[in-house]
Amino acid sequence: MISVDAISVEFGGTSLFSDVNFAINETDKIALMGKNGAGKSTMMKIIAGETKATKGHIRGTKEAKIAYLPQHLLTEDDCTVFEETAKAFAEVSEMKNEIDALNKELETRTDYESEEYMKIIERVTELGDKYYSIEEINYDSEVEKALQGLGFKREDFTRQTKEFSGGWRMRIELAKILLQKPDLILLDEPTNHIDIESVIWLEDFLVNKAKAVIVISHDKAFIDNITNRTIEITMGKIYDYKANYTHYLQLRTERMEHQLKAYKEQQKIIADNQAFIDRFKGTYSKTNQVASRERMLEKLPVIEIDEVDTSALRLSFPPSSRSGDYPVTAKDLCKSYDDHIVFKDANMSIERGEKVAFVGRNGEGKSTMIKAIMGEIDFEGECALGHNAKVGYFAQNQAALLDPELTVFQTVDNAAEGDIRTQIKNILGRFMFSGDNMDKKVGLLSGGEKTRLAMVKLLLEPVNVLILDEPTNHLDIKSKDILKGALQDFDGTLILVSHDRDFLQGLANKVFEFKDQRVIEHFETIDAFLERNRIASLKEIDL
Repeated sequence: MISVDAISVEFGGTSLFSDVNFAINETDKIALMGKNGAGKSTMMKIIAGETKATKGHIRGTKEAKIAYLPQHLLTEDDCTVFEETAKAFAEVSEMKNEIDALNKELETRTDYESEEYMKIIERVTELGDKYYSIEEINYDSEVEKALQGLGFKREDFTRQTKEFSGGWRMRIELAKILLQKPDLILLDEPTNHIDIESVIWLEDFLVNKAKAVIVISHDKAFIDNITNRTIEITMGKIYDYKANYTHYLQLRTERMEHQLKAYKEQQKIIADNQAFIDRFKGTYSKTNQVASRERMLEKLPVIEIDEVDTSALRLSFPPSSRSGDYPVTAKDLCKSYDDHIVFKDANMSIERGEKVAFVGRNGEGKSTMIKAIMGEIDFEGECALGHNAKVGYFAQNQAALLDPELTVFQTVDNAAEGDIRTQIKNILGRFMFSGDNMDKKVGLLSGGEKTRLAMVKLLLEPVNVLILDEPTNHLDIKSKDILKGALQDFDGTLILVSHDRDFLQGLANKVFEFKDQRVIEHFETIDAFLERNRIASLKEIDL
């Protein structure tokens, strides 16, 4: 359907890719993988036609429709949510309007034999064939399904788009893309701003209704569930696997083992021949042999080891004093904003050492509850931290609280205590800070970089209660694995809000569900809750 032919990209003399080739077939669901900076988003923009390659071409059938959802965008502010989403069908509406206008013109013309009259007939026929071949669709119903599947309530449909945050506007754009039913959907981190229920809906849509898909994501469960092929970009090359992410990791390990074995064998050959050259160079009887081996080494294509981080850094939180038996409690807690009730009569008792997850659709009160626990908002009822609770708190705006005048290294060094200070550079490296970036001032960092730095800082503070509100949005898969390992080993109390199912699984042994102005306690693991919730959500959404 679409082919990437000999694509090369250079920036300032540095090569990002070189002579990359692959084909995208009609039913491919592809995960585009690689370390940060490898060129995943650049490759996606080239396929989408948003940017040009230095060399090479994207080729495809003339009729193929490509839809692209970048990481950052804003919809327009001059219409309602429903009206903006319905723009997905603008092409069909324009086609119908043009047919009606041409037919009206034909009714008034009498120059039946003229060339212009025949051109109008041909245009009406062409448009009619195309328009009436489109499956009859209840467009309003399709818009409603998409918006509700992505977390909008019916009362949101008539609100202006300007009333919504960037994350919700991203959902509007995603709904428009899905409704257009393109031949190829390109998604760059689509799950960053949507809750678990919406991710489940999106997964089902992409698997059962979408045609070809290419996705960049750090959500392992999401890409495992939707993809059947993985393309890895590394060191300017690609490796193409007919496998989902988990299987790809196994195949990549085998590839690396074979590559390393071949590299070692070649290095031995090079060393042996170089030793012969050094020993006999200048010896008359060995002149031809020396020259032959020198030519052989010059022409030898050197095997390179692909750049894969194989270090096994595991972090643990510094020891802290013991908290009381119930570090977090709430009784008959109510919160509302004017006439809008967020939740009412909420009760919870979280015991020392428990790991709990707050789950529910966006806007149901998860972050509001955390703010109540931290004393950041007013509320009715009781909510308090228990005896000797030392809290490590990661809010969604945590990055804004960092000192902009400190460097990256100073920020972490000031938080670290004891032997862990000797590992600061390694820790920062695993969270994508290396080289000159460690000496960069916090004020010069991007939003994502600040979020990662705030997480590193938190990992080094001695606490006995951790409250984390969407901590993984700007972390890559390896960084998330490090954080998850530290949380699994953490012997204090954990409250976690996250839409990343793979990250949640194996972490929480109790779930508080925020739904319909209530907070419901479930005495089950997050794994059991998510499985039960997946089935219920899919039935409720009526796909």
